[in-house]
Amino acid sequence: MYLAVKRLIDITLSIIGLAFLFPFFLILFIAIKVDSPGPVLFKQKRVGINCRYFYILKFRTMRVDTPNNTPTHLLKNPENYITKVGKFLRKTSLDELPQIWNIFIGDMSVIGPRPALWNQYDLISEREKYGANEVPPGLTGWAQIKGRDELSIEEKAKLDGDYVRKLNFWFDIKCFFGTILTVLRSKGVIEGKKDTNEETDTNNTKRNISK
Repeated sequence: MYLAVKRLIDITLSIIGLAFLFPFFLILFIAIKVDSPGPVLFKQKRVGINCRYFYILKFRTMRVDTPNNTPTHLLKNPENYITKVGKFLRKTSLDELPQIWNIFIGDMSVIGPRPALWNQYDLISEREKYGANEVPPGLTGWAQIKGRDELSIEEKAKLDGDYVRKLNFWFDIKCFFGTILTVLRSKGVIEGKKDTNEETDTNNTKRNISK
């Protein structure tokens, strides 16, 4: 029952967000275009509700020659790919703002598990255990305010499962305001490899892509 109400809230908030932020969007469009050649928006294949694919929208923060379909924290020397404007956008999470359109058309919700890349098979599989693939993915979620990039796949999936289990209006409000605090502190954002174990993760991803 709440999912129907949640969808109405998403439509209302996305319309308000698109209207209110339109002048700011224009400023970012110009800044990105001047800073680096290439498109302003970045599209990426992600996993939505019930594992249906959709294309998420972001402001482009990296050069056009950046390896595709690899999470930034798995790249070697990601600072070589991130643009000057992109660094600011990523630190403030403003690169995620175009996903308001994804919310408006129903691909996403304001609050929910962050949509996995189509080739993040381990994360998708772990989420299946907790029913986290059966709700709309979100612009932000419980896992994002509990660690974001610092979390292991198992921890992230379990937190996404906790969100599904506790799903209600007040828990969404808690996630919303928790996100604001997390963004202000730039908490949980990791650019580049943390340790040698992630080299294995990258190689596994590349093997999966080739299949």
